Amino acid sequence: MYKIYINATPVYLSELIESEGLIKSTPTILAYHYGGKTKQLLQVIDMCEKTTRWEAIYIQGKSIETLWKDFKSLFKIIKAAGGVIQNNKAEILWIYRRDSWDFPKGKIDPGEKKKEAAIREVEEETGVKDVEIVKRLPDSYHTYRLKSGKRILKRTYWYSMLAAEQELIPQTEEDIELAVWKSKVDFLPSANEVYGNIMDTFNAFIAEDQ
Repeated sequence: MYKIYINATPVYLSELIESEGLIKSTPTILAYHYGGKTKQLLQVIDMCEKTTRWEAIYIQGKSIETLWKDFKSLFKIIKAAGGVIQNNKAEILWIYRRDSWDFPKGKIDPGEKKKEAAIREVEEETGVKDVEIVKRLPDSYHTYRLKSGKRILKRTYWYSMLAAEQELIPQTEEDIELAVWKSKVDFLPSANEVYGNIMDTFNAFIAEDQ
């Protein structure tokens, strides 16, 4: 299964299991059977870009490989990497950018390895040093549009990281207003202060850390 956020709406792509049948639509959830025409996918994408009224959208196809391939064909793919960093006080490094709490991340340079990009971006955006990667976290996917109108599907490779408590320097040229250590127990952004894919990453980190 793939989970992609389109304008804050989670869109799930999955294989149709005949024994389980098609997921049913409700007043807040839409469910579709993918028949192989990308026009259907475009209609769903366009709808999500215009409204956030749906709690979730499910698209099921006979082949998840075909469904995922067709979905990706409608976007330019950009790959990024980042990390959830914990210090020796069990605090998490958060950044605040464009009215939202986030984790440091950025595009992978040509020829750069994913882990190298993750560490580089973390260091550049927060000033943190001597970062150690502990383990891989689930990837996240979200979409957006360029000013030209071109649709982008961004895949972010996430890592759980460790670093000593230290002074942080937010990268203001990347619109980062704050880089702060926050208690992973006491601090939880409200729903309107964090994107869904970032909250998913935080929850995955907490689950792995227990």
